[in-house]
Amino acid sequence: MSPDPFTVGTRGSQLAMTQSRWAAEAVSRAGGAPYELVTVRTEGDVLTGPLSQLGGTGVFATALRARVLDGDVDLAVHSLKDLPTASVEGLEIAALPAREDPRDALCARDGLTLDELPAGARVGTGSPRRVAQLRALRPDLTIVDIRGNVGTRLNRVAPADPGDLDAVVLAASGLLRLGLEGRITQYLDPHLMLPAPGQGALALEVRANLDPDSALAHGLTAVDDLPTRLAVTAERTVLATLEAGCAAPVGTYARAVDGTLELDVVVANPDGSEVMRRSVSVADAGLDDAVALGRDVAEDLLAHDAGRLAGLGL
Repeated sequence: MSPDPFTVGTRGSQLAMTQSRWAAEAVSRAGGAPYELVTVRTEGDVLTGPLSQLGGTGVFATALRARVLDGDVDLAVHSLKDLPTASVEGLEIAALPAREDPRDALCARDGLTLDELPAGARVGTGSPRRVAQLRALRPDLTIVDIRGNVGTRLNRVAPADPGDLDAVVLAASGLLRLGLEGRITQYLDPHLMLPAPGQGALALEVRANLDPDSALAHGLTAVDDLPTRLAVTAERTVLATLEAGCAAPVGTYARAVDGTLELDVVVANPDGSEVMRRSVSVADAGLDDAVALGRDVAEDLLAHDAGRLAGLGL
């Protein structure tokens, strides 16, 4: 007798559908159960205006989480960078599949790189983190706040119609998952621009009382990736300790190198005029070590006035 299908809640954007289908198929193959996608409309899909003013982190996650808690769907697939660091009672992030490229990507007209953009070039992004780091690197650029899905943002780059921007900065992971890597004119090295905590990773969230013997539970266990979990645990602990959300100019990048977990962090003034950076590491790291690494570097930053610098309200 075949296992019952599990239902997967997803936002309706092309990227969300692509990510959710990819994750659901991986879990389905590993656990042996079929799946069904259920589209959920979220607050972030309805509201307009700058993302930093729409309630910050969680604006895309709340409706999906409610549907899981209510039992309407069995599994929600989130972009981890959009997920609040605080846990939700009754829910569990059961799997973090292997992370896609966490870097930011520049998509510019005429194949230009960041260094090649002319003075005054108009660069679009909806992320205060990217704004701060762009302004620190190129204070001569004109930064334009933008919203919309990946296609909408790319279509604003000249010579496309309406073509009012010279470039946009997007997550490389989303472009790669959509097969749009050809639009990338430069992958922004983390030494230039640190990504958002959890960027490139997907969080697969279920009810905490999920039957551990179910096909869904077995599938989730199989797709969970320990190196990814270690890296994003360190990154999100930084964010949690700073009490910052997606509206804060905070960037992180953790990765396992030859058995050592390395973590880079940047906290910036929103206008890019002042930047604080830290690089730390721990050998033979487990999850507790990843938490300690993120907490310790965040506390060091706070002790050096990072809260004032980034306007964290601490």
